[in-house]
Amino acid sequence: METPHVIFLLTGLLVLAIVLQPLARRLHIPLTALLVIAGFVASELMVLAGMDTGVRAGNFHDLVFYVFLPILIFESAYNIDVRLLFRNLLPILFLAIPLMLLSALLTAALVYAGIAHPDGFPWIAALLTGALLSATDPVAVVALFREMGVSKRLGLLLEGESLFNDATAIVLFGVFLAIATGADGPMTWTDAAAHFSRVFFGGMLAGGVAGFVMAIVMKVINDPVTRAVVTVITAYLSFAIAESLLHVSGVMAVLVAGLVLGRNREKEGFVQELWEFNAWIANALVFLLVGVTITVDMFTERWLAMLIGIAGVIIARAIGIFTFVPLLSRILPVEAIPRSYQVTMFWGGLRGAVTLALALSLPTSLDYWWTIQSIAFGVVLFTLFIQATTVGPLIRHYNLNKGN
Repeated sequence: METPHVIFLLTGLLVLAIVLQPLARRLHIPLTALLVIAGFVASELMVLAGMDTGVRAGNFHDLVFYVFLPILIFESAYNIDVRLLFRNLLPILFLAIPLMLLSALLTAALVYAGIAHPDGFPWIAALLTGALLSATDPVAVVALFREMGVSKRLGLLLEGESLFNDATAIVLFGVFLAIATGADGPMTWTDAAAHFSRVFFGGMLAGGVAGFVMAIVMKVINDPVTRAVVTVITAYLSFAIAESLLHVSGVMAVLVAGLVLGRNREKEGFVQELWEFNAWIANALVFLLVGVTITVDMFTERWLAMLIGIAGVIIARAIGIFTFVPLLSRILPVEAIPRSYQVTMFWGGLRGAVTLALALSLPTSLDYWWTIQSIAFGVVLFTLFIQATTVGPLIRHYNLNKGN
């Protein structure tokens, strides 16, 4: 696709996002859901008119993973309330690491049993599916929380879980993909665990070093524009160094670097506004491009696999939240999470950009890539159109819109 065509496409998508935003508010539909519909309709009209959108799985993945994902992760980490985060760090890490790993395995087992085709959909395919479906993305729900005045702790639990489990899911997916493709040679489960630890904690270390170095640089800079440029450099440089040079988790590096710089950020100002702008652009383009990449064949050929994936995700999430979260305050010295919070966290665990980026990164040499990708798209659409649109009534039912 030629550069002018790319510019016209992206510009047109942004104009569409701006037009749809007031409509989403009026219809009480998450903007992300409306963007998916708009992207799909626009792409189908272009195809009917004999035009090529130029969007392919390969270039969509690269755009999301290397351009948009560092923006989304860094913005969330930079703007999160660090003090409140550390007060709730134990439950957030519990949700984002052990509970996420359990959710991935439960989802994999349920999908594997539901499809029941060991030759066409082996166990490793189910593990890949479980890993990519375990990355939560509560963007639409957190925005709704802010509008409705939901307590900061509930919003932070969901947002913090998403922030950390995205990194966990991406690293876990990478391990399973290496096993599936044999890229790193034969790998035992012990090797896989060691590889996961190296990539995960190596990314944390790389991000910590990058964040502290850039924090020192920012202390001697007073110009807000230059400070903003430093944060952008930090996001992309930490990601690139971690992924390309150190071969550890770029997402984990960006997350930690964002938290380090966010500790000393100004409460309001140009830097924060810039990152809110960046995140809006990235989210809008991601979900519009998701709509462009959806095909009717996914629903006609893989509808049953989609339903199995949706059921697997819901059941695994329910088991994780309602079985283990109530035990958390009995095991660890943390404030108990009320039942109303648990129900909202269960239903508000949406899937989004990370799940789609991972699904689109699957090599087509794997026989089951199309099935996994279709399941991922089906689950994301379900969470956007069913879960995200019904969280509001759930919040009102529990009177959580009064800050309870």
